[in-house]
Amino acid sequence: MIDLPESASFRDPDASVFYADGRVLRGLHARAADDWRALTATKFFPALLADRRVVGTEVVTGDALPASAGEFEAVLEHERIPFISYPYEWTFGMLRDAALLHLDVLLAALDEGMSMKDGYSFNVQWRGANPTFIDVGSFERMPTGPWIGYRQFCQTFLYPLMLDSYLRVPFQRYLVGHLDGLEPAEMLRFLSGRRRLRKGVFTHVYLHSVAGRRVTKGGEQIKEDLGKAGFGAELTKTTVRKLAKLVGRLRSKRSESGWNNYRTTCSYSDADRDAKATFIRQVLVGHPTTLAYDLGANDGIYARMVAERGGYVVAVDSDDVTVDAMYRSLREDGITNVLPLVLNLVDPSPARGWRNAERRAFFDRAQPDLVLALALVHHLALTANVPLPEIIGWLHDIGGTLVIEFVEPHDPMAKQLLANKREGLFPHYRIDEFEKVLEQRYTIVARSPLPGGSRTLYHAEPR
Repeated sequence: MIDLPESASFRDPDASVFYADGRVLRGLHARAADDWRALTATKFFPALLADRRVVGTEVVTGDALPASAGEFEAVLEHERIPFISYPYEWTFGMLRDAALLHLDVLLAALDEGMSMKDGYSFNVQWRGANPTFIDVGSFERMPTGPWIGYRQFCQTFLYPLMLDSYLRVPFQRYLVGHLDGLEPAEMLRFLSGRRRLRKGVFTHVYLHSVAGRRVTKGGEQIKEDLGKAGFGAELTKTTVRKLAKLVGRLRSKRSESGWNNYRTTCSYSDADRDAKATFIRQVLVGHPTTLAYDLGANDGIYARMVAERGGYVVAVDSDDVTVDAMYRSLREDGITNVLPLVLNLVDPSPARGWRNAERRAFFDRAQPDLVLALALVHHLALTANVPLPEIIGWLHDIGGTLVIEFVEPHDPMAKQLLANKREGLFPHYRIDEFEKVLEQRYTIVARSPLPGGSRTLYHAEPR
């Protein structure tokens, strides 16, 4: 099989991530190989690997080496992450926990004379609700001067967290358009007036902004001067510890989302819920699942049903507060095969970065074998005005077995969505029209009206 390069790793002159026969490999040139040897001689790195706080990594030798190994001094193989996600798809709690992991790993490295080349939020990925540090190539011997990833950490971790914690503004919409995070001067404009007195603003925002205005060149000389002035490992460790303390204290204070009470305010009866769960379990019996999407997952109850059978589930919802509650519950329950993400299905994460290839569009990252689209169609059709043929065509393009729910116009939730719409705006939003459109793309295997009389579930296989 031809080796395929990872499009997000081309900027590193010392190493390259690529794929061969489904394996995730990292080729190391001389400098990176030297840092790797120093890393493996430490005590902290094996401990982090054992705790799974750093992605599983081992040296590839002999017959296991890929065809292209000759250009590298060493080749590493990494554990494959089930689904790659990006910080603009994470919740506040996820970004904060990822930031704390990054700082903990850095502190462990600093204790043994190692450091990191950067402080990028993309250096962390998720196994379900558990963060793991993936950029093994970021480790290097401790250079002179301060941690060079400090500014990048602030821009991609700290400032987005401050945006939510201090201003009650969701950070996701800013990060999706700014892969390098928020600039210090930009963040300072957000934090005007008395907000500049909040913890960490002067040190981590204002001083960064001032330094950015004063320094236009000579960065390497500044680092050298700081090193000579005594800004070494101990002062760096003190800075990182204070940064971790600040991050750990940040909280999202936004008011509770209306969707947070969905299960107690929606039009489902207990009988409907039980029938829905039974239908889904029946589908799962004959369909072993490796990867599933739960689109419009809300609290993740049905994602958990899939996960119980061993599949990995990517559970998405547009409401970040609801997804954050799901994330916390998954962490508390120790569920490691459900990944909660924030995603607007009408405007999903696009391809981003250099040549639109560094960060893949959401639905280009993996192929699911099961898709749950429960209590979703009426929101897409009645709120976002997406025609039924477009919805079904989109789901068919995603692929996999489909479990879908149709909510009829007389359902209380549908009536609520229609309340502010012009009468007669959706003449084709009917169950007979839905089934007609569905059968054009899928074979309907099973159909089950719920006891409440206004919702119907379908198990459908793509044609």
